[in-house]
Amino acid sequence: MIKHILVTGGLGHIGSALIRHISEISNVERVTILDNLLTQRYASLFNLPADIDYTFIEGDVMKPDHMDSALDGVDAVVHLAAITDAEGSFDKSEDVNKINFDGTKSVIDACARNSVGRLIFPSTTSVYGPISGIALEDSTRSDLKPQSPYAVSKLAAEDQVLLATQQSVIEGVVLRLGTIFGPSIGMRFHTAVNKFIYHSVIGRPLTVWEDAVDLVRPYLDLHDAVRAISFMLTSTQYSGEIYNVVTLNATLDQIINEIKTNVPDIDIEYTSTRMLNQVSYHVNDDKIRDTGFTYSGNLKVGIRNTYALLQGLCE
Repeated sequence: MIKHILVTGGLGHIGSALIRHISEISNVERVTILDNLLTQRYASLFNLPADIDYTFIEGDVMKPDHMDSALDGVDAVVHLAAITDAEGSFDKSEDVNKINFDGTKSVIDACARNSVGRLIFPSTTSVYGPISGIALEDSTRSDLKPQSPYAVSKLAAEDQVLLATQQSVIEGVVLRLGTIFGPSIGMRFHTAVNKFIYHSVIGRPLTVWEDAVDLVRPYLDLHDAVRAISFMLTSTQYSGEIYNVVTLNATLDQIINEIKTNVPDIDIEYTSTRMLNQVSYHVNDDKIRDTGFTYSGNLKVGIRNTYALLQGLCE
């Protein structure tokens, strides 16, 4: 029975929503949040639910003593701590590999030292890259073509989680998440949908590769993301598996048209310069649906709610 959960990187976009949603999981009594405050998202600690206990530790997943302190009495870990800006990862590839790959190995080693078995590892559908056809969890390693240091580091970290699970060091689950959309208190704006909404609200043009509007990409509502993580926290029979988690596959044109319902006068600048990750791929998520997990997210609602938080900027 899981009563105490550690969330690394718990103040970020996903983490700040997850630490609140965890309070709804039966039998959970305590959440420990480990974050290095590099992004200074202090507001993520405001107004936490009162029905369970929270402990915040300012710490680094790379430091064994920080991890050992954070894991005291913990039953399961959600390892979110990472550098997540794919486009920006090209300029800091060494740091990205250190945090995302070495950091994951450090978390696994700490779990082993502290006899913590359950580890949920949120990865990314970006590990597929320009895969031909439909992206499936059983795609061979040689078929995966990650296009950024961020995606490369996440794929390598996946291997560490799965290897440690095969060796019975942990009970790990890998969740390949689509591009997140939707608001949170620890929100970030370098992912496609949220960035486009922000730019449209403040009157900046949306820069779009001219050949990209019809390309299909996987997107994930934030609430679906935290619900999928929570689902796997309490479902030990899925240890050692990889799951795609995608609310919908959509074209960029669909995303822009949905934003236009909130901000009709969007200025779009088309460029012939190919932009990062402008490849089309459709991600299949039948595997997680077959576990009984269901989605509740909605692109229209996610965009509308994000716009609602920002609309004061354009008034």
